Formats: sequence, C-alpha cells, structure tokens
Amino acid sequence: MDKPSLFSIRRLSKTFSSGHKALSGIDLEIEAGPCLVIAGANGSGKTVLIKIITGLLDASSGEVFFQGRPLADALSGLRRAVGLVFQDADAQIIGETVAEDTALGPKNLKLPKDVVNERVSAAIRAAGLEGKADFPARSLSGGEKRRLAVAGILAMGGETIIMDEPFANLDWPGVRSVLEIIVELKRDGKTVIILTHELEKTLALADRLVVVCDGKVVRDGEPEAVLDRLEPEYGVRDPRCSYRTVNDCLWL
Repeated sequence: MDKPSLFSIRRLSKTFSSGHKALSGIDLEIEAGPCLVIAGANGSGKTVLIKIITGLLDASSGEVFFQGRPLADALSGLRRAVGLVFQDADAQIIGETVAEDTALGPKNLKLPKDVVNERVSAAIRAAGLEGKADFPARSLSGGEKRRLAVAGILAMGGETIIMDEPFANLDWPGVRSVLEIIVELKRDGKTVIILTHELEKTLALADRLVVVCDGKVVRDGEPEAVLDRLEPEYGVRDPRCSYRTVNDCLWL
C-alpha cells in the first residue's frame, strides 16, 4: 500500500473577519522527503497556508490531512513530527540559554532527564551550535537563532522543518548560516519546506516549486518548468535573469 502524503490539502479557504480572503480553494499534496519551496509575493497567502496546516490557525472551509488523518485528530503527532521556524526568530526563544531553549520540547514530552540531555546535545550538534550550549540564546546572531529553532525541532524528534522567509533581515553570513543548515537537513533525510520570495538564494536546493498568488496555487512542479510558466502578476521574480541556471541559485 502506498504511504499517505505528509499533508493532503483539499479545497482549503480562509476568510478573515475583515472580509479579506487569504486562501481560496487550495488543493495540494505535500510528500515527505523532497525539499519544497513555496514562493509568492508578500500577502499571497503562503504563510496563512502553513499556519493552517500546522494547526496554528483555523481554516474557513476545506480539509487538511496529516499522514492520512484529519488534522484535528493528528495534532499531537504533528507537533512532534513537524516544526515551524518563524520569520521572526526572536519570537520563538523562551529559554535563557541555547541548551535550555532546546530542552523545552523534550521536557514537555515528560521524557526522562537523561533522554532529554541526550536529545539536546545531539540536536545542538546537528544544528551546528556545538560549543554554544551555555550561550545566552538572545545573544546569538540572526542565522544562529534560526539554527536554534531547528535544534528545538530536532530535539522533539521532528522529521519535517518548515521555514517561513528564513532569510528575512539577515546579513550575508546569516544567509549562509541558514543555507548550510538546510543542506545538512536535506543530507540527513529531513523534509524541508521553505516559504520565500527570494528564490535566488535557495532554489538550487528545491526538488519542487509551488507558486501561490492571491490565495491560490497557480504553479506547481519541477522548478525549471514552473519558472518557464511564470506570469508577471504572480509577483515572483525568475532568478535566471541574473543566474545561468537553477543550479546556480544558491548563496553558498
């Protein structure tokens, strides 16, 4: 029997109380494994979409399934398996130190202290923050704060990492720091979903490109094929204007 999709999204819509329609009838299947880039201009609906499928926001209509189960019945498993790195990395920092912040998830799972310590050490190492376990979490650079958020997800046992505009407000070293952790996550077999309008920084890592415009999925497929069919109204710039191929679109 075929394995169910990571997420199955059917006829998903969201209208806010102001009357603004953020999503309109989205159908989308997200598989485990590949690196998915979801692109769209600011206000296109991509962040609303991700907040709904991770249980942070209610839909107005439609259905979301996680690993074949209705989202409402799967939230406990989803919160262990899927982690979201916010655009504002500071908003996710709760612990005083890197180690304390990373330990929050495993502690909430009521795991034994030795298991928590093992998970925290492994996650900090995997996120490239080794040697900084006792550093004040808020003293980290922008790129390191995103790595810290990833460490927290890994410590929970997360296999899927979603990054919302991961390069926002980062300098060159910060961008490289985030890209390096994405490369490592892919290498380790994690599912990585990146929401961005900055395709020139990360498109070379994408196995699939989805374009969202005015709350609808307007393009979906292999990155080169999607770029060949972009329309100006999508608000997504084809980075090949400045780079020779998709494989060159990586700031590493």
